[in-house]
Amino acid sequence: MFLAWKEIRYAKLRYGLIVGIMILVGYVVFMLSGLANGLADGNRTAIDDWRASTIILSEDSNKIANASQLQKKDVDRVTAKEKAGVGIYSTAVEEKSGGEKTNVSIFGTDNNAFIVPKIIKGRLYKNNNEVIVSENLLSEGYKLNQKIKINDQTLKIVGVTKETTYTLAPVIYLDHSTFKALKYGSQPTGNEPINLIVTKGKTTIDNPNGQTKLDKMTPETFIENIPGYTPEKLTLNTMIYFLFIVVTAIIGIFMYVITLQKNAIFGVMKAQGVSTSYLVRSILAQAFLVGIIGVLVAVALSVGTSLVLPSAMPFSVHWTEWALYSVILVFVAMIGGLFSMRTVTKVDPVTAIGGE
Repeated sequence: MFLAWKEIRYAKLRYGLIVGIMILVGYVVFMLSGLANGLADGNRTAIDDWRASTIILSEDSNKIANASQLQKKDVDRVTAKEKAGVGIYSTAVEEKSGGEKTNVSIFGTDNNAFIVPKIIKGRLYKNNNEVIVSENLLSEGYKLNQKIKINDQTLKIVGVTKETTYTLAPVIYLDHSTFKALKYGSQPTGNEPINLIVTKGKTTIDNPNGQTKLDKMTPETFIENIPGYTPEKLTLNTMIYFLFIVVTAIIGIFMYVITLQKNAIFGVMKAQGVSTSYLVRSILAQAFLVGIIGVLVAVALSVGTSLVLPSAMPFSVHWTEWALYSVILVFVAMIGGLFSMRTVTKVDPVTAIGGE
């Protein structure tokens, strides 16, 4: 390690270029990771907040909530410690006095359902046309006790919950009657319509002939089938994995070129009795130091950038994932350093010194 650090300090420009490339690639990796996690969290946070055991949709819905058409009476066909029927509707909300619209995700359920989040301001909805909203909707200019319009229906914000999102939109909770009026208007729909049933604890389903078949799944499976969720995450993660390959190639090429330029020096050192294994360890130590410095600076730059990103750009730091990516980046940098190992082992002291 001493020799490795000594050489890095001596050839500052050469190793500075390698560190600079390492910083840039690491910065892109961490930014892509933050954006991928931000998009994923924006799609799923409200579902995670439910802390449910099982989510039940109609069997013909292909695991997509909006395609699942159930009735509130279907909840009686489910046995569980806790259960709740939920209607889901994506639409836009605007101030009653007019103004710009804001996209929201609406959940229609009973106010005593276990999935309804705790109120941090105001109170729970008790009557028709009363709603509670997630705190992030207030940042769009809305206020507690304000009247809002959704699909020409006038509603009143009576409570505020913690910040959460579903399909990247703030969340609104209201009762089944109001949900039915918003989504279906005056159309006759029979029993109160819902899209899914959420349960906690061991869950069993009664699927008699002649009724809509119910299909249960884990919350994670439900989330993975949210339209766009899996393709977005897979695309960004694939880009990150390719960057690991790029780092390996770049560090390998730079270290190989630098090693070739030092053949004569390695020859002299071997002639003085320095072992080949010591020289190989020195090269790996250089790659390790390059990786460590590059990753630390890249993390610092990424965190700093996240503080100035606009709120409209979803970005989330998952430190466990970033720690894993940091280890991988350092590891692949050392693999790149191994490309030079054969060059060092083949150096002949007599030839190297004579050539110089």
